[in-house]
Amino acid sequence: MNILLTSSGRRTYLVDYFKEALNGKGLLFASNSEMSPALINADKSVITPLIYSEEYIPFLLKFCKKNEVSLVVPLFDIDIPVLAAHRREFSEIGVRLAVSGEDVAKVCNDKYLMSQTLREYGIPSPKTVLSPDEAAGFSFPCIVKPRFGMGSIGVEACADVSELSFLYERCRKKIGSSYLKYESEKAAGDAVLIQEMIMGDEYGLDVINDLDGNYVTTVVKRKLAMRAGETDEAVTLSVDLPEYGILKKLGEKIGKTFRHIGNMDVDVMVDENGTPYVIDMNARFGGGYPFSHAAGVNLPKAYVMWAMGMTVPKEMLEARPNVHSFKEIAIRTF
Repeated sequence: MNILLTSSGRRTYLVDYFKEALNGKGLLFASNSEMSPALINADKSVITPLIYSEEYIPFLLKFCKKNEVSLVVPLFDIDIPVLAAHRREFSEIGVRLAVSGEDVAKVCNDKYLMSQTLREYGIPSPKTVLSPDEAAGFSFPCIVKPRFGMGSIGVEACADVSELSFLYERCRKKIGSSYLKYESEKAAGDAVLIQEMIMGDEYGLDVINDLDGNYVTTVVKRKLAMRAGETDEAVTLSVDLPEYGILKKLGEKIGKTFRHIGNMDVDVMVDENGTPYVIDMNARFGGGYPFSHAAGVNLPKAYVMWAMGMTVPKEMLEARPNVHSFKEIAIRTF
């Protein structure tokens, strides 16, 4: 079978993981709207129209049909709802999308809606409002960030009330000068969030469902360092730690509640009382997945097996405890 990773960007490790999973029994294609490092490692690559272009979906459909692609895996948040809206067209040409439904994509991409939805399901999430006036009574520091944010663009800690209006306006301007402006157009004047800051330790979860949305397992990691909004260093948790059980249970509730497809990358803060607060969810492979892979999890291979109708062994998605990993910087030449 052949696989296409869309919006592959700098995820060269995922290209390598999927190529290893195919084990020579298919080709790994990578696409992007501009040259990017991940394209180098793929068996074949292609430059696509921009995601919001009317040409994007017709281009992908034609590419998949011509190259006998069986499975499409998106690696960028804004790609997910666009693909999900065209699931039927892909299915008609024999292509399976490893993409959650439009409703799940909307919840994950709209951080205000995410907070409201989580609270409705009884899942703790930081209190979140849409204007400085609504933030009256917030304790400081708090967080100011884009409602439709990615990659930590415009995210800042606000030390006191005197900074709030300034940082709110600065965030709004950063949104307007970045690719976040496209998603933020949906919210007009409500594109900036103010959120209470949860003090504690940060964890990353890979909440794994199969390609039919059935919950499988949760991989739990403690984050040790961050860089540009991505996990830079992490360690898989030992099963005997109390927070492991709490976070494993949380992951199960998320997986069964949202019935997302494949991986859900979830960021969680655990406060001093041991309460876990979900601060972000992304319905895709996230920047924290390599730390799960380094600990023995092989989700790309599971994707391949599920797409082929095979049963995935339980141990393929189990992480070894106390595996401490970190990312490094590498230089690539086109």
